[in-house]
Amino acid sequence: MTVEIDLTDRTALVTGSGAGIGAEIAVWLARAGAHVAVHDVRSAHADATVDRIVAEGGRAFAVVADARDDTALARMVADAVGGLGGLLDIAVNNVGMYGEHRPGPFTTLDGDHWRGLLDQNLVLTALAGAAEARAMVAAGRGGVILNVSSGETTRPAPFMAAYAAAKAGINHLTQTMAVELGADGIRVVAMAPGTTLTETVREAFDDDHVADLVASTPLRRLTEPDELARLAVFLVSDLARCITGQLILADAGAHLSRTRPPNRRPEDTQ
Repeated sequence: MTVEIDLTDRTALVTGSGAGIGAEIAVWLARAGAHVAVHDVRSAHADATVDRIVAEGGRAFAVVADARDDTALARMVADAVGGLGGLLDIAVNNVGMYGEHRPGPFTTLDGDHWRGLLDQNLVLTALAGAAEARAMVAAGRGGVILNVSSGETTRPAPFMAAYAAAKAGINHLTQTMAVELGADGIRVVAMAPGTTLTETVREAFDDDHVADLVASTPLRRLTEPDELARLAVFLVSDLARCITGQLILADAGAHLSRTRPPNRRPEDTQ
């Protein structure tokens, strides 16, 4: 007896899926059979993810937009839904960024820093989620919205107050969305990665720093992007159909044992 996840009749939009965690989620959704709209602000990156999916026999197309612009964000969701035949069953909100800002002590963060981080993480996720939910309600067959949060929201985040607070807002937003959208058959879940070994993180951290992070986790390892992708596939599938309004933490147990060293570059991780 086997249990398989089959998304062959599902459509999906994954924001920020030109690289890293988002790209892996898009690829794994396609492997499960979903037709995927791949979003990124960089056309070459979006096309690269689409090429990976098509090379494996999957279905995908690129949607390029700067989601930090409200009008472009609304158009991106509309274009994605249009390309998916007017249906949106799965939406993964993976866009989250530090932008031009950099980590620093709480006492040094100015209003631009706070507003920038809130806009580029919490507000962007809220606006994307609202547009996605409207499309799902219009189609009338329910759906799943998966918001990508951060392990930083589960413990103190030295030198990352605004980023972590913005991501923590996504956790609460997820609960509210779940309550408001449940009657329409829409589940809303948040997933919180810990330090994840994306290509960008591998480039940013030297071997000693990675070793220190690994040693501080109960599982003595960090998370791989494909592990988060497989978790995402489960969460949006019918195997998880009773889960909504929850934060699912995937950090190798780091929340149990450490506060992250403040010398890493948080803009390189979720």
